Amino acid sequence: MKFEAVVIGVSAGGVEALSVILVRLPAEFFFPIIIVQHRHPSSDDFLVCLLNEKCKTKVEQADEKENIVPGIVYIAPANYHLMVEEDRTFSLSVDEHVNYTRPSIDVLFETAADVYRERLVGVVLTGANSDGSQGLRKIKELGGMTVVQDPATAEAAFMPKSAIAATKVDHIIPLEEIGPFLEKLNRQ
Repeated sequence: MKFEAVVIGVSAGGVEALSVILVRLPAEFFFPIIIVQHRHPSSDDFLVCLLNEKCKTKVEQADEKENIVPGIVYIAPANYHLMVEEDRTFSLSVDEHVNYTRPSIDVLFETAADVYRERLVGVVLTGANSDGSQGLRKIKELGGMTVVQDPATAEAAFMPKSAIAATKVDHIIPLEEIGPFLEKLNRQ
């Protein structure tokens, strides 16, 4: 299998964007999908519950020292940085905000890139800041695949535009086509 994991970063407009993408994925999705969605620090499990109702894949909140399992969609908990460790478990941190946020997309992307290298797919979606741009660049530098939502289809175009400016991305894809794109990678 060419790829082992997918990381997704999203902010403003993210609930709708994630819903559009994840409902297209089959129950037998072979990669773990690890998501940072910028949320209020006191957010509860609403996002996990909502996505579980809509998706065929299992969605859960990532937890400290949890093994990363193929076929699960993991959501970073509110107010914690989510990191991928060498042993392919998660760690959580309350270190300082990065790009004004915690969890930070860059923190997830950079740690996942160190572990999965060329077997990682990084996806930047709608958002109103530049979080994810540096992490996506690292994914590209280490041989992973980089995907950015077409800014014309984003509720907030700043984040996808920042990612496109930060590195030569492999694919710029309209929101409606990202789910089918990931599904095609799943079948390969």
